[in-house]
Amino acid sequence: MIDGIAPEVVTRIDALLPQTQCTRCGYAGCQPYAQAIADGEAQINQCPPGGSATIAALANLLDQPIRTMNPTNGVEGPPRVAWIDEARCIGCARCLAPCPVDAIVGAAKYLHTVLIDRCTGCELCLPPCPVDCIEMRPSPAPAANQPMMNRTRFDAHRARLRSLALERQRALDAKKAAAPRRVADP
Repeated sequence: MIDGIAPEVVTRIDALLPQTQCTRCGYAGCQPYAQAIADGEAQINQCPPGGSATIAALANLLDQPIRTMNPTNGVEGPPRVAWIDEARCIGCARCLAPCPVDAIVGAAKYLHTVLIDRCTGCELCLPPCPVDCIEMRPSPAPAANQPMMNRTRFDAHRARLRSLALERQRALDAKKAAAPRRVADP
């Protein structure tokens, strides 16, 4: 932990991040990155979506010098959102799972589309697409509370995944309990 940083500062650091959950910082999301900054394990210049404004805000909060963006993590650019070329989409559904905010809708063997107002521009949907039908396009002007909305959607996504995993485990446990027990041969 950085000298003099109280645990609640992780929340304040996290609040300054754009909540794209893109993982370009090298962490699984904005909150783990915030924790790593507070623990002194990460620098404040690893968030390309936040860019120089986020670096300056983090520097101010943590009383650190402003740094330039670490090129290892990417480059700062204008906000972008995913767009699916519907003529090329094969409905494979591989883009659905990596979306941290459930901004892509569709089902296997059906056309997929991106809910532009929900897309954080994380780009996590690009690598799994086998036909390269997803591209990044300029984002409409973000809402004033966009990071908070992104965080809310991310939390809802994680809660949905936890609920699905719990349902699967319950079904598996019920199946195991209902299965006839085998007696071991002496």
